Amino acid sequence: MKEQILFAVISGFLAGVFARSFFPLGLAAVGFAALLAFASLIFAYIDESKRKSLIVIAVALLACAGGILRMNSAVLVGDPELTSRLNKEIIVEGVVSEEPDVRESNIRISLHADTLVVARPVREKPLRDVGAEATPKSEAFSNGASTTIPISAGILVVAPRDTSVKYGDRVRASGLLRIPESFETGEGRKFNYPEYLAKDGIGYELAFADVELLSSGGGNMVKKSAIWIKQKFLEGLGNSLGEPQAGLGGGLTVGAKRGLGKDLTGIFITVGLIHVVVLSGYNIMLVINGALKVFSRAPRLFKLFLTAFIAVSFALMTGGASSSVRAAVMAVIGVVGRATGRLYFASRVLSIVAFGMVLWNPFLLSFDIGFQLSVLATFGLIWFTPVFSARLQWITGKFALREIAASTLGTQLAVLPLLLYQNGQLPLFSLPANLLALIAIPPAMAASTIASLAGLIAEPVAPVIAFPAYLLLTYIIDVAKFFSSLPFASLGITAFSAWWMFGAYAVMFGCLVFIKKRAGRVEFPAV
Repeated sequence: MKEQILFAVISGFLAGVFARSFFPLGLAAVGFAALLAFASLIFAYIDESKRKSLIVIAVALLACAGGILRMNSAVLVGDPELTSRLNKEIIVEGVVSEEPDVRESNIRISLHADTLVVARPVREKPLRDVGAEATPKSEAFSNGASTTIPISAGILVVAPRDTSVKYGDRVRASGLLRIPESFETGEGRKFNYPEYLAKDGIGYELAFADVELLSSGGGNMVKKSAIWIKQKFLEGLGNSLGEPQAGLGGGLTVGAKRGLGKDLTGIFITVGLIHVVVLSGYNIMLVINGALKVFSRAPRLFKLFLTAFIAVSFALMTGGASSSVRAAVMAVIGVVGRATGRLYFASRVLSIVAFGMVLWNPFLLSFDIGFQLSVLATFGLIWFTPVFSARLQWITGKFALREIAASTLGTQLAVLPLLLYQNGQLPLFSLPANLLALIAIPPAMAASTIASLAGLIAEPVAPVIAFPAYLLLTYIIDVAKFFSSLPFASLGITAFSAWWMFGAYAVMFGCLVFIKKRAGRVEFPAV
């Protein structure tokens, strides 16, 4: 009964958040759900034979109402001072709330704006003839004093790439204020950009912006320290390796964004290897697995603390970004679940963690594909990987090939319907590409770390020390390039309804239940 109540709370709450994300449900829907829950409790009191089921239904309905209320409370409300100035040039001041996202043509700065600077006009003076010159009328306004208006809003500032700011800086930004808009991603798909930014509390965009540094030293010290460590790590890689090897090494180890560039990133997407470029739960899981093998004879409690320490270290090294936190948490759940063989327990913890993250930020559920992929990939790692492992005994266990094959199939199958719905890319050579590339990931991560340290403390000889990292990273890049060059490396799927995606998951999980029933409820062996 306790497990049923827990499932009812989690599923009901997530259903409420999901429904409110796409439909304007208000207090009327909340009241209706509460009324149905009350009716279920009354029938539970009357009909004792169905009491447990009716109580579970009542709990799910109340949780659904709670999900609607939580999503309603999270909807961003625009600042009236900014909204009245849309599509106009403005000047704002605020604090950089995240590590700036440096791209090929610009830099994107998440700004928590607290001040709007407004020029105050002065009384115009008559034109004075000075020889053949006169004081223009237009300067009468620009030479006036300015006044400030308090505001509170998240703004995405798009500035030139050479803009030098960092997390915690207080800046003044001027540019064209506008509302973010959805855009086409090809094959009839549309990306909901406004809601994607809303998950980070951003409701406005300041385009073509000029940014002026006012002061430094703000922000959370722990987060600043973690970002500093990451930047020093990347600096060391840059001193010891060239591109694109340094970019790949940064992506493998500290989740550096866009380290490979647009073209090479597209190649990794084509062959289904993009998950190794950005820091993911898989990368962290590899490090944890390696550490657990080194301390294989240590007490179980020590192993759990070691797993948590590695995951937290990765999350801090990447600046505590939500994506790295998700990856770290999901990796810990997947590794512990597989190592202990307690799949039901791991699934329960996964559900609770997902519930807690959505409770904290409801936008994650429907508008953050990183969160969705993390949950689905971890589910596949826990449940699908053992199924494949039991049927891949013909693959040798040397070099962890069987584990890589089973993990790849399990996670890729779990995320495939969502990926096809989002980007329409079906990589046909994902399995062989992953088998060949992933055997080099653990040594490449270790060699990249050594290369970074060498670049920081022994720069003159760093390229020599970094040569093993260069070979391993080049090998991974060449594997991706080879499979992407093959005919029909990836198939493009046209846009389709989300109902087809939900149907695919229903069939997939139905098959999993059928396989488990045939297995006589015996737990699958952990990989």
